[in-house]
Amino acid sequence: MTALTRNPPDYNSGNAIRAFLQDRGMGIRKKWGQHFLVNPRARSLLAEALEIRNGDGVFEIGPGIGAMTSLLLEKGARVRAFEIDPGFSALLRELFSGAAAEGLFSLVQGDVLKTWEQNDDGSPYLLGNLPYTIAAVLVGSLIEKGRFFRRMAITVQKEVASRMAAKPGGGDYSSISVLCASVYDIKPLMILKAASFYPPPKVDSAALLFTRRDGEQNRALFAPLVRALFASRRKTAANNLEHFLSVSATMYPGASGIRPRDRAERLLLESGIAPKERAENLDYRAFNALADALERDGKRQ
Repeated sequence: MTALTRNPPDYNSGNAIRAFLQDRGMGIRKKWGQHFLVNPRARSLLAEALEIRNGDGVFEIGPGIGAMTSLLLEKGARVRAFEIDPGFSALLRELFSGAAAEGLFSLVQGDVLKTWEQNDDGSPYLLGNLPYTIAAVLVGSLIEKGRFFRRMAITVQKEVASRMAAKPGGGDYSSISVLCASVYDIKPLMILKAASFYPPPKVDSAALLFTRRDGEQNRALFAPLVRALFASRRKTAANNLEHFLSVSATMYPGASGIRPRDRAERLLLESGIAPKERAENLDYRAFNALADALERDGKRQ
């Protein structure tokens, strides 16, 4: 272990972690989805996938008791960690007091969904063993708010990973698939069985690498349209868009006197989308074209 870490536990052993926590009167909180990654190969793979260099900044989500934090610091990263558990937060401050003194480690205690924006230091990398309950919401929030990373290496529930990396036309393809694909190329790194964690979860997990692509999307309209067209998967793009335009008329007005149905079909045709097509068959480029068409349409009135 690096000298920046004080008296860490054996991160590869669930029994050692349990004893380490019990000695400090601490335990696992199920409500926060706490599962420590005890598979050293998986931890190493995640850290290597980021390809960080000395001095690079990394957001770490859910550091727990610091297994991945230690690896990142050993690679010379500057780590900004987000931890919801007050007890683990105190422990992390103790374990990494040396790194903190050197300006290499800082901790934000609280719910990352509520704290990341005001504590954003511009780090170009993200690493996280994401709690199952917030994984898709957090990734979606970062993308919708334009917080893009050069690379993200994360572990999530296998089912969520399948949705994030899904391609058009598949049963797993959803709004989160489109949001992720609009910014990142996604590479599956490995499947993680329950034994890779302590305590073992009831489902398999997967490690994913997100690599930022060049290009931008229509920031204001892209996400609302994606959500709208996936609102009812069995309905056509025209039906879902018509409903969206009807309930959002004051927010996204068009020329007066045009029925929402006619406006929806016109916008879709301008975007190269057949009105009877369904969202599950459209890639992120189609959604971006539709967002641009809606923006132009708002300027016609």
